[in-house]
Amino acid sequence: MPLKLSLRPGEKFVVNGAVVQNGDRRAALVLQNKASVLREKDIMQQDEADTPAKRIYFPIMLMYLDETGRDKAYSEFAARLAEFMGVVRDPAILSECIGVSKEVMAGEYYRALMRCRKLISYEAERLGLRDVDQSVPARSHAG
Repeated sequence: MPLKLSLRPGEKFVVNGAVVQNGDRRAALVLQNKASVLREKDIMQQDEADTPAKRIYFPIMLMYLDETGRDKAYSEFAARLAEFMGVVRDPAILSECIGVSKEVMAGEYYRALMRCRKLISYEAERLGLRDVDQSVPARSHAG
């Protein structure tokens, strides 16, 4: 099933590990085959993984984008998820954690990333952070 990306001028995205940037006009791209794609808003730099939920998101992102480093990223993911689940008491969030884990185990890394956003939002609410949106903080550059 083709994936259509509608891109803003200058928007960056990653396709199979390569950082690509759109030109100075809106554009639409259609990917005809399966590829690992992340838009700029979904890319997290390592130093932005500064909370427990973001430390779960980051290794999932690495597993999605870098097939060769999956074993190392998986170990990090498993440790961070276990820590997070060890302190969370909300049954709905624990269920989301289990869902994230199942999706990672099934190799559905993009779905796991999108589900992990719920953990990030929950954490932000618990920490009293305001104006939290569903996007992952991204720097002005991707990759």
